[in-house]
Amino acid sequence: MHIETNGTRIHVQQQGRGELALVFLHYYGGSARTWDEVARPLAERYRIVATDHRGWGDSDAPAHGYGIADLAADAEGVIAALALERYVLVGHSMGGKVAQLIASRRPRGLRGLVLVAPSPPSPMMLSAEQRATLTGAYQSRESVAFVIDHVLTHRPLSAAHREQVIADSLRAAPQAKAAWPNQAMAEDLTEQAALISVPTLVISGEHDQVDRLATLQAELLPRIPRAVVHVLPGVGHLSPLEAPDELGRVIAGFVAGVQ
Repeated sequence: MHIETNGTRIHVQQQGRGELALVFLHYYGGSARTWDEVARPLAERYRIVATDHRGWGDSDAPAHGYGIADLAADAEGVIAALALERYVLVGHSMGGKVAQLIASRRPRGLRGLVLVAPSPPSPMMLSAEQRATLTGAYQSRESVAFVIDHVLTHRPLSAAHREQVIADSLRAAPQAKAAWPNQAMAEDLTEQAALISVPTLVISGEHDQVDRLATLQAELLPRIPRAVVHVLPGVGHLSPLEAPDELGRVIAGFVAGVQ
């Protein structure tokens, strides 16, 4: 289904039912379906809502408006349109930074926050060469495959998941691909992060090369009150695809504790 919000049609996947909803926000390069294997068992107890960020998956791709505040406004609009009264936000990488901004606004229905390999709230400053490299990482099948093997994962992906990552990465709109390294990564949310008041679980892959555990310990955990960390052994940045069962169990344990 699509929901019109913030001037853009956002694609939303739903499954399951329950008084508590889990709202999933995907990483830079993914889509709502990145969460499919994590969400399927959780749908037995909870309502699952997974969105495609603007410019990704089946959502519309406006010419402008790809900052963290824009992505947050889209997700907030989906939550309002679905009349979610009690929910937990689950954000991965770029989606984790978006989730931090939403949580900092202390929305009435928010019960908890799960940050999976999140981008920290502090600015990540890249050189012009690094920005160009990241912007070009999702331009061809070969470049995406290189990033999968050398940056994003530690455990090999299944053939189906590998093709999914390649397809999602290539499909995204050029303006969406360019916005993260050239704008959103550098946005400073450190003041906002300090306002987060709900229980927060940070899940890090032991071998994550993108948002390393040491970076999260220095730049994220001290800034979010009540945040605790859980490390997934033998996992890289793409835990929703590398270790969906393990990740789902950790999320389920946290959600049961905040209900």
